[in-house]
Amino acid sequence: MFLSLGWLSAVFAGILCAHVLQKICFPYFWRDLFFLLKVMRYGVRLEVYKLKSEVRTVLDRFIQQAQRIPDKPFVIFEGHAHTYRDVEERSNKFAHIFQQNTNLKKGDCVALLMNNEPDFLCVWFALAKIGCSIAFLNTNIKSRSLLHCFTSCGAKTLVVGSDVADLLDGFLTTLLEDNIEVWAMKKSSDHPRVHTLMDKVAAASDKPLPAVSVTTNIKTPTLYIFTSGTTGLPKAAVISHLQSLKAAGGFWAFGGTQDDIIYIPLPLYHSAASLIGIGGTIELGATCVLKKKFSASQFWKDCRQYNVTIFQYIGELCRYLCNQPKTELDKIHQVRMGVGNGLRQDVWRDFQNRFGNIKMCEVYGSTEGNLCFMNHVGKIGTVGRSNFVYKLLFKYDLVKYDMIRDEPEKDEHGFCKRVKHGETGLLLSKVSALSPFFGYAGSKQLTEKKIMRNVFVKGDAYVNTGDLMVEDQDGFICFRDRVGDTFRWKGENVATTEVTETLGLVDFIQEVNVYGVEVPGHEGRAGMAAVIVRPGHTFDGEKLFDCVAKDLPGYARPLFIRLQEVMEMTSTFKQQKFHLVQSGFDPSSISEPLYVIDYKLESYVPLTDSVYQSILRGERKL
Repeated sequence: MFLSLGWLSAVFAGILCAHVLQKICFPYFWRDLFFLLKVMRYGVRLEVYKLKSEVRTVLDRFIQQAQRIPDKPFVIFEGHAHTYRDVEERSNKFAHIFQQNTNLKKGDCVALLMNNEPDFLCVWFALAKIGCSIAFLNTNIKSRSLLHCFTSCGAKTLVVGSDVADLLDGFLTTLLEDNIEVWAMKKSSDHPRVHTLMDKVAAASDKPLPAVSVTTNIKTPTLYIFTSGTTGLPKAAVISHLQSLKAAGGFWAFGGTQDDIIYIPLPLYHSAASLIGIGGTIELGATCVLKKKFSASQFWKDCRQYNVTIFQYIGELCRYLCNQPKTELDKIHQVRMGVGNGLRQDVWRDFQNRFGNIKMCEVYGSTEGNLCFMNHVGKIGTVGRSNFVYKLLFKYDLVKYDMIRDEPEKDEHGFCKRVKHGETGLLLSKVSALSPFFGYAGSKQLTEKKIMRNVFVKGDAYVNTGDLMVEDQDGFICFRDRVGDTFRWKGENVATTEVTETLGLVDFIQEVNVYGVEVPGHEGRAGMAAVIVRPGHTFDGEKLFDCVAKDLPGYARPLFIRLQEVMEMTSTFKQQKFHLVQSGFDPSSISEPLYVIDYKLESYVPLTDSVYQSILRGERKL
């Protein structure tokens, strides 16, 4: 009797000690375990699809939900609810119209140029139903970039929203000469060769099309989403059915349910809104509130009106919300979770202090990338969490990066050098069967430029994310900075090469070096250009403004100009950006002439100390 009691006491003491030890040494063990098991369960389902060649796409899941919950609101837009049945039947109508009035066939690519609205989804699903891949075009980009987008993804058909049809002005003739068939979401068109959709909807059948095997391979491209990548004009990131399905599991992995109301204020042409937002809503069988355009003043009103429980964000969005005037209703809402990326530590704390203890779930991953981090713990300031199991499944490394030379450091054998825990390094993700890299459409060279080979051993291959990260002893991963020729502003990636090429067209500019600088109180980096003026010319702020306003979207326009006599170069003859980035735009510490964009005067004007101080105080809008 006494022996058994002693044995039980010893076992209990051992369990208690193990529990205490786990709490001290491995405080996140159980949360990591349950989260990983959940994610792995979803992943196993996708692997079964591949093994059985039994493809279940996001579209298949939508059709399944439309049959299961036909009368449940799928999308709420501008006060009107569109049920799963509504969107299913309307997409069928569009599919019949395309099938009967075009030469589109399975495998063709169609470009979609539309702002957020329910018909964006209906056209997207309709084209998928007839076996087409769809290229989502950014409605902010200008004609030169739009034409490039068609070439890179091989699209021969364009569907354009009624409210963005004016973007075609000036290059519609070029599209038609290139045999691009243009369809407008209108009832009539002034141009005889522009086809119209809305006049054909009423007469179209809403019945499902005859069963078409959209794909037999889960790795087949289904979408092309344009990203700046690291250099040059926009690149068409290839999105396979596999990637779409992975992204659609995001809300579910973080604890989303079919009862959630999801607020999507981000543009659908970005992967966050389309793949995670819409795909995630479909996977759950939930309802989303789709906003045409983000409005900081209407955000919480919408959340209260529609009983929103989850919202999507980028870091800049949360900062805008924190900058709104405080009200007594700030914590009166049902929002429990935010899912997004790019949330700064200071904004994160301010946001939760002001609007309540909302769980902020950071997700790290580029549109075209093969790696994803998820901060399921909710630790402030981290983009994700890793552990030994995760590293077994997804191979990644942080390597030392020389900021002066703008390249990874190499050892005596020519291989990259790993950083230690707590040190900042360039994030590389291994290309493997479990983590394939689909790259970009249109050119193998673009995809190859994103891959680093012979990184640690001969023959290996890693995707260069272009991001500097740090991983601490507990496995939390923090974003530090971007390298190369891309920076982020207003929630958009800005490719410095594209901006450089645009500024290079100005007659008084001889050489340009574009980079991003930090602005206190703002997320990301604002565009700045170091410029050398041609001999015999003078700087013309109005002419430069006209050029950038005409050819660049608002987020890509350089806010600051720095005039230089000599452009600093690296030892490998690349333009030196490091010192320029470090010196910023403070006129008191830079002897060279500085200018700032002025939208009221429609010019670049001298950046004086008083203007600089007004920017720091947040009085001058950027």
